[in-house]
Amino acid sequence: MEKLTSRKFWITVAAVLASLGTTVSGIISGNETLAIVASICTALSAAIYAGAEAYVDAKAVEKKDSNNGENN
Repeated sequence: MEKLTSRKFWITVAAVLASLGTTVSGIISGNETLAIVASICTALSAAIYAGAEAYVDAKAVEKKDSNNGENN
């Protein structure tokens, strides 16, 4: 549930949907370059989100480990 309130998540959803829409319009209009670039942007949106979440998770673990060390 926490992900549904995340701004990063909703920005990524919007970016993916916009990229998919652009991909479809590129395919429909016969503009292959537009379709390819939009497809790449779709994949990049997901990759950037995954990287950002991995970074946040790593920092949370790092902080938890440092707090456990101080209590000993």
